[in-house]
Amino acid sequence: MYNSDMASKEQIKSKNELSIVEIYTDGACSGNPGPGGWAAILRFRGVEKEISGFEEQTTNNRMELSAALMALRELKRPCRVNLYSDSAYLVSAFNEKWLDNWQRNGWKNAAGTAVSNIDLWKELLKENERHQVCWIKVKGHSNHEMNDRVDQMAVNEIKRNT
Repeated sequence: MYNSDMASKEQIKSKNELSIVEIYTDGACSGNPGPGGWAAILRFRGVEKEISGFEEQTTNNRMELSAALMALRELKRPCRVNLYSDSAYLVSAFNEKWLDNWQRNGWKNAAGTAVSNIDLWKELLKENERHQVCWIKVKGHSNHEMNDRVDQMAVNEIKRNT
């Protein structure tokens, strides 16, 4: 189920046959900007896969987006995905149609300035089109077991690499 390869057209299943995957993501930054870590846990049929990464100089928002992007890229074929994040920035961009507005306005936000992290947003849009993603906001640092786990994984990436 997990692989970094893109799905070929032959692998695409009908909507009713898509596998259901749960993904929990988080990003962390020591200073903003500063060294950052991202992490995700993917769950499929009772099996978990943990992934994480580090960037030397980044922002918290980039790490939140990177966690979701890297997790979605792990799926070797289109899936139904419940993606849980404590990032209102990430979840709202999809659920409140910010991305549609940004694209329509030439990647400018409501204030008329360039949207940050365009490179990651464009890649996330590709993954969102490949999968059926339900973007779910969870409250951070509120004893949500999976969110606490990915938070600790992201923080550990920073500790391990600085």
